Amino acid sequence: MLIERLVPLVGGCVIDCIFGDPYRFPHIIRLIGRIISGVESVLYPRCSKSKTTLRIGGIILVVVTLSLSLAIVGTVLFLAHRIHPVCGLVADTFVCYQMVCARQLGIEAIKVQNALEHEGLEAARKTVSMIVGRDTQALDEAGVARAAIETVAENASDGVVAPLLYMALFGPLGGVAYKATNTMDSMVGYKNDRYRYFGTAAAKLDDVLNFIPSRICGLIMCLAAPLVGLSGKGAWHVFLRDRLKHASPNSAQGEAATAGALGVRLAGPASYFGKIHEKEWIGDDTRPVEPQDISRAVRLMYATSLAMLALCVVVTIVVKSLPKAR
Repeated sequence: MLIERLVPLVGGCVIDCIFGDPYRFPHIIRLIGRIISGVESVLYPRCSKSKTTLRIGGIILVVVTLSLSLAIVGTVLFLAHRIHPVCGLVADTFVCYQMVCARQLGIEAIKVQNALEHEGLEAARKTVSMIVGRDTQALDEAGVARAAIETVAENASDGVVAPLLYMALFGPLGGVAYKATNTMDSMVGYKNDRYRYFGTAAAKLDDVLNFIPSRICGLIMCLAAPLVGLSGKGAWHVFLRDRLKHASPNSAQGEAATAGALGVRLAGPASYFGKIHEKEWIGDDTRPVEPQDISRAVRLMYATSLAMLALCVVVTIVVKSLPKAR
């Protein structure tokens, strides 16, 4: 039924908007993270003999993680629906709520801005290190702000647009499958000595699942920019020009739109695990990045999230209204 698909989707976003992700509150993503760590601890020592065995081990990690994640959450949802339809609807809504992270993403980014404005550079470096994977010890003020903005831009897709799309299409378990893949990529998808081959399968699957959502995210950002007082023209210009300036086919989509909307330059060389990675610059160096750009990027992320939710509601209504083939 239409109501069974719309209520969890909309309700989950409303709950996220109100509460975010309270620390210490049980979370499905933390469960998935424990599954990944446990499976990795068993597989990696047995697969580290060669590149081929590492790649095979990575494939097994993906299959086992997805299977366990879907089995656990799916069983809980099944039992909830067997108890009572309302109980099932509540369980579906709770799962959808935990698949999106717009509010918490905004909260964590604004913490970085507040640290820059009131607590000093060292505190800001420590704060931004909680939400980025790069080394932050040597970042200057602009570098800290840039890192926070890039995280907001990229996670607008990973944390909101993509899970909403997969939940609209496949229900709560669609969101779980996506977030399990995305979490694997964030944990083992690095091109370092340990994960270069073991994390290949997770990284490739994440690229596939994010291909369409990341582009939808960039397009919506370009459309939403003027609505939140940013440059729509700049967003379109940089998005069309720079959206493929990244090793990943997806990561620069939202970054390019955000850089253009703000009128700043993002990305560029960054240090990961003590090693400098030469990345192309995204956007135009028309002015220095400033702490206030973080809240502007958050505002754009919120507008994009709302627009994506509206789009998913429309898509769900249309799909559910189509006559079923006999």
